[in-house]
Amino acid sequence: MNEQEQGSAGPDLLSELLPRLTNLGAILNRGHLIEHALEAAGVPLERPAMSVLITVHLAGRSLRVGEIAARMEVVGPHVTRLVNDLEKRGLVNRVADPFDQRSRLVELTAEGASATERYLRFIIGWFTGVLADWPEQDRQDLGRLLGRFADDIAVHLAALAD
Repeated sequence: MNEQEQGSAGPDLLSELLPRLTNLGAILNRGHLIEHALEAAGVPLERPAMSVLITVHLAGRSLRVGEIAARMEVVGPHVTRLVNDLEKRGLVNRVADPFDQRSRLVELTAEGASATERYLRFIIGWFTGVLADWPEQDRQDLGRLLGRFADDIAVHLAALAD
């Protein structure tokens, strides 16, 4: 990356930011936060399977496998395998797409919705506790800046792929 591409995010900022991002990922993995949340949900699932449930839950509607894959930014066959397993466990159902009877939509069962809500309650509660002593403005700034950061990363990664 040349100096022009770095813009206002010069080498000093990046030399501080990148190790902190790496450290954050390591801390969360080492702390087994996801595993604790999965345990709290009461459903023995792997992270990718829970990601499917969360994706459908956050959409607020049934989704095609391709839509789930696109939202998770993974390939369709991977999601198909996960959905097959989740369906065997009774956490999702496949239903006819009312707009295209040849297609199927993935919807959460009552048990899948309940497990997802327990998982999210744990995660949200945990992060709420982490930020409890932060001033309201700092919490709002963090949310706004993380959203902007994630959006900009997605745009720049898409440009790399082109």
